[in-house]
Amino acid sequence: MINATGNPQTILLLGGTSEIGLAIVHEYLSSAPARVILAGLPGRQERDQAAAELMAAGATAVTGIDFDALDFPTHPAVIEEAWSWGDVDVAIVAWGILGDAEALWQNQATVVDYVGVNYTGAVSIGVLLGQKMKAQGHGQIIAMSSAAGQRVRRSNFVYGSTKAGLDGFYLNLGQALEPYGVKVLVVRPGMVRTRMSAHLKEAPLTVDKEEVAQLVVKAAKAGREIVWTPPVFELVMLVLRHIPRPIFRRLPL
Repeated sequence: MINATGNPQTILLLGGTSEIGLAIVHEYLSSAPARVILAGLPGRQERDQAAAELMAAGATAVTGIDFDALDFPTHPAVIEEAWSWGDVDVAIVAWGILGDAEALWQNQATVVDYVGVNYTGAVSIGVLLGQKMKAQGHGQIIAMSSAAGQRVRRSNFVYGSTKAGLDGFYLNLGQALEPYGVKVLVVRPGMVRTRMSAHLKEAPLTVDKEEVAQLVVKAAKAGREIVWTPPVFELVMLVLRHIPRPIFRRLPL
């Protein structure tokens, strides 16, 4: 159960090696100890390293469970295993891939798997998380979306389209679950300094994962539905969303 100061007893990170996801877990642990469950692909050394770092940061226990976003039939068993130690207070949905933007829209097999990882898998898990938290009568879901989904650009439109879908799903999942005492927070970051973006030219308003984590945990404890990181990105996207498409197409985005 999340206590009066917003600190959870059990945290589930789906995407157990996600740098942003782990930063969010570390931010929670900076306030109070908690059990952590890392769900991710099997055989990843990064998961073992993350577990050791979380124990050093104050986790009471860290458990790894196997999870493949594309293996949809196994998702119910993954969630059942996550709940086998008791209620889960905070579940973070934080996996995804960027991919080769130009190759994606030109290869049917590749794009189907890509959308499965970035969108379909997230919806599959979201439904299951919603069922579990509805039954327990409390909980917080944190879903990593992107500012890229707020106005999809030609330069990365497959990625942007998956984030637009994920954003819409989790935002309305929160509305559906609200009567049952469950909160959903949709995170809309711009560019974040991680391994996934290391090969890209740094964009304006790029932030560190620790800054994202601080804003996310603060927003979750405040019961908010959406958090932009950095906050000024909300104003940037407000402007971009209202630019007429003929003009928007000419912008170097």
